[in-house]
Amino acid sequence: MPLILIKGTFSIKGTAPDGDSVRFIPKNPALWRKLENRVRANRLGGVQLRLDAIDALETHFQARVGAFGTQRQPEEFGNKAAAHLLDLLGFDSKTIRRGPKEIVQDAAPNTVNGYILTRFADIYGRAIAFAFAGDLDESDGASVFVTKDLLKQSANYQLVAEGLLYPTFYSKLYIDLRKALAAATESARSAGLGLWTKDVTNRGFELESLKTIIEEAVILPKLFRRLLSYLAINDDSVDLSGFIDYLNSNDDRVLVLPEGKITGFDNLIEVNGQTLRLTEKPEDLVFIEK
Repeated sequence: MPLILIKGTFSIKGTAPDGDSVRFIPKNPALWRKLENRVRANRLGGVQLRLDAIDALETHFQARVGAFGTQRQPEEFGNKAAAHLLDLLGFDSKTIRRGPKEIVQDAAPNTVNGYILTRFADIYGRAIAFAFAGDLDESDGASVFVTKDLLKQSANYQLVAEGLLYPTFYSKLYIDLRKALAAATESARSAGLGLWTKDVTNRGFELESLKTIIEEAVILPKLFRRLLSYLAINDDSVDLSGFIDYLNSNDDRVLVLPEGKITGFDNLIEVNGQTLRLTEKPEDLVFIEK
């Protein structure tokens, strides 16, 4: 399971890091050219990372169309994941002061040394990566085989193992890494850690108003994003009668591991009046990259 090693610094001032995304500035920006897809870098070579295989509760999400402004999921676990990610990378989350739209205005320190393991970027130009504090005894730009022990040192794995966010797997993730993260998820759920004490993704919940998903129901962020985007164009109504058709129009394709079949995300959502739920566990799904 080789990935490209890129060394550099994590930088947060003027950005809005959350539980699965943070800015990274490489020592050698030319290494971005090794990735399968092109990244969108700033003048310093800095790139927004999307941490691989995980999805934290949204702290500042805006639907692309519709009437809503920036919205978030219930505060507790989104905030905890964002703070703990920064602590794992070597920041002191207690010193961080955020302003409007969760943008960091002050932090001590503002940057910390670290490294990432990556091999491609997503359609938004974000490097899909595993993030680590400190250094690795390999040369910058080297191809590194990711063992389970190395994976466990990543912020990605530690956040999953502590139950602070959801696993969300895509098809380019190596199978052995996915299995290790799925096992960590099941352990966290069985131990009642973090958000698993309040998760209603599979149990289901009743959508009474927008407040339901921004203040109350703890659900898989991908489901939250699709639901919020649907509600944003739903003429001030929370009626779910058109939600399945809306999901179908998004054409999210997903491999359901227990059944070994590829289907649409819409086929995995059960709607009964104003109650909805995901019918499969998040770790049993592998989404196909668009």
